Amino acid sequence: MASSVTPPRGMRDYLPADKAKREYALGRIRDVYTRYGFDEIETPVVEDYSRLHGGLGGDNEKLTFSVLKRRLSADDLRAAADTGDTSAIADLGLRFDLTVPLARFYTTHRGELPPVFRAIQIAPVWRAERPQKGRYRQFVQCDIDIFGEPGPLAEIELISATAAALRELGLSGFTFRLNDRRILTSMLTAFGFDDTEHPGVLITIDKLDKIGATGVVAELRERGATASAIDALERYLARVDGQKQGEFDADQIRSLLPGGVDDEVITELASIGRAVERASQAAGAVEHNAPLVQFDPFLVRGMGYYSGPIFEIHHPELGYSLGGGGRYDGVVGRFLGQDVPASGASLGFDRIVDLIEMDAARHDEAIVLVHDRDVDPSTLVALKTQLVGRGARVRLEKRVKNLTALLDRVTAAGFTAFAFVRAEHEDANELEIKPLG
Repeated sequence: MASSVTPPRGMRDYLPADKAKREYALGRIRDVYTRYGFDEIETPVVEDYSRLHGGLGGDNEKLTFSVLKRRLSADDLRAAADTGDTSAIADLGLRFDLTVPLARFYTTHRGELPPVFRAIQIAPVWRAERPQKGRYRQFVQCDIDIFGEPGPLAEIELISATAAALRELGLSGFTFRLNDRRILTSMLTAFGFDDTEHPGVLITIDKLDKIGATGVVAELRERGATASAIDALERYLARVDGQKQGEFDADQIRSLLPGGVDDEVITELASIGRAVERASQAAGAVEHNAPLVQFDPFLVRGMGYYSGPIFEIHHPELGYSLGGGGRYDGVVGRFLGQDVPASGASLGFDRIVDLIEMDAARHDEAIVLVHDRDVDPSTLVALKTQLVGRGARVRLEKRVKNLTALLDRVTAAGFTAFAFVRAEHEDANELEIKPLG
């Protein structure tokens, strides 16, 4: 029986047109981030097992692809299978995101970096989860992060640069939903949840978009959370359900929150929203019918390392986010021994590519040289080299009887023009270049 020749589940092959589109999008994103003052770095695809399971990745740590140690015995493998503990048989793992590797990178190279370091990371990551639409086991993340900036300037820069990258790709209608982990903590305390209950309650609240208010309340009761606190949360959910979002300012945020939330945090979050809107106007962005930024009191973000402002990018055509990020001041401290201000934003690149409606594979000048069989190879390569030197993308194709099918195929591959090459042609200027399509 023949073995399967399809890629592993949750991983994909890319045909030339798809690959060209992806590279086009990556190039545009890189260009925007670079113009916004970020510098690209690269880290290994694997990190130490202990670092990937150090409590920074939340549930993603359970999805790590582990790399087994060499020369393991059958007894070693059986013991790990019996206990479910892979730490004794694995010493490395594939990265599940780019934040943990970046924190390790910053700790390693801090002395060589500027006081405020703005990083770009664009690379694949791996998670051993169940594949489904919009969710893969191997996917590309496009991250920008800022270390050393303790104030809201970091979040303003990150959101503004991310919005600019999305616009550069021709996307519109997206919205940044903002919240702050400190607001969430204050809310839970105001409702009456004990501090020890907060992590579990946040996990449930994070499901609000999927299971609704009724589902959240039911799950919390099933988990045995404080009954009076659940009642307070239920009343609050009923009050804010469907409440109209107004201008992103401190008054609007306060109107959506219970009492007891730190007013300084509200003021800081409002300043981020105002600054992002102002930057959007300065960029001449007019594609949004609604404000670019909205306050979402129930935005949680699943990663446990977030410590301040958090945000997610939503698009009306998708039931899931295009990316997000937030402040994670305590992450570097796990490696360095002292906290470093840090904030980051990540784009879900594979989801974004699916939204791009453009022929991204096209080159400004992409020419197919359709040649007779008797043309000398050295002539063909010389003509091709001349055109490539002019900045064109060039492909050689033998002339066939079904010329229409040939031209349709190269048009689909992103070529924009063609020329017939005969034996007497010696210079590219002699070719009659005709448009395709």
